[in-house]
Amino acid sequence: MKILVTGGAGFIGSHVADRYISEGHRVAVVDNLSSGSLSNVNPKARFYLMDIRSNDLEKVFEIERPDVVNHHAAQISIPASVEDPLLDADINVMGFIRLLNLCVEYRVKKIIFISSGGALCGDADKIPTDEDYEPLMISPYAINKYLSEKYLHFYQVTHGLKYTVLRYANVYGPRQIAKGECGAVPIFMENLIKGRPSRLFAYGDMPKGTIRDYVFVGDVCRANLLALDRGDNRSYNIGSGEGIYIEDLYHLMEEVAGKRLPLERCGERIGDVRRSVLDISRARKELGWEPETDLRRGLEITFQYCLKREAE
Repeated sequence: MKILVTGGAGFIGSHVADRYISEGHRVAVVDNLSSGSLSNVNPKARFYLMDIRSNDLEKVFEIERPDVVNHHAAQISIPASVEDPLLDADINVMGFIRLLNLCVEYRVKKIIFISSGGALCGDADKIPTDEDYEPLMISPYAINKYLSEKYLHFYQVTHGLKYTVLRYANVYGPRQIAKGECGAVPIFMENLIKGRPSRLFAYGDMPKGTIRDYVFVGDVCRANLLALDRGDNRSYNIGSGEGIYIEDLYHLMEEVAGKRLPLERCGERIGDVRRSVLDISRARKELGWEPETDLRRGLEITFQYCLKREAE
């Protein structure tokens, strides 16, 4: 089938596009390269350098006539959403509504929407947290992801547009970039390779930092593949179902890298969720999905990729 992947030059989106192509699907990629890279784009994909907010996006739909849209394009930083809520809403809500209108106009059969399990759950009193938990949103990023899920329901009821929501935990793996304070794995990995200390953001009563659920990008790709013909009009947590303190994650990465470097301890960040672990039983039951790569093995794969990239 024909699949349009927005954000398909980014870390996760490019891996998803690769997986679709390897399974014989025809893929087009839309990306403005704000955080993605042209080097990530599969040469077998048709690439459009474009922001999803552009009026020219309609031309892509006219040319490609996709059967499925996989929507990875987003403003992904929680701290950035706190700093500039208007920009986050413009990209993650207004840009998404524009995309939904084009899906209806050009008779797209289904949209796969990438949401955030961790951000939506907030500081849940139920760990692991399932998809039916009432969100406790503490950042504009989380609010706008939740709002987008509601728009999906509206477009399904009103226009018959099928959807599947994949609520990611913290995804890591090759091609992920260290950017500011977003993404502990790539930031720690880059610092370890370059011999620099890393910072640990922590609450006063959680000196080892926050608790997060990490899932390898290859496992995430398999969920996106299964969602092509499963899970209509449902939301699914995509994670490991297990949590780890950020400090423990760092020490595990030190073991993988064979280095010891100090952590600089800092206070909490505004909008940061204290504990986030996802219940993945629905994805296991309804999609036939579960993670296959344990954290240590995934970090080893990622570290070897980063070493190779550093040497180039």
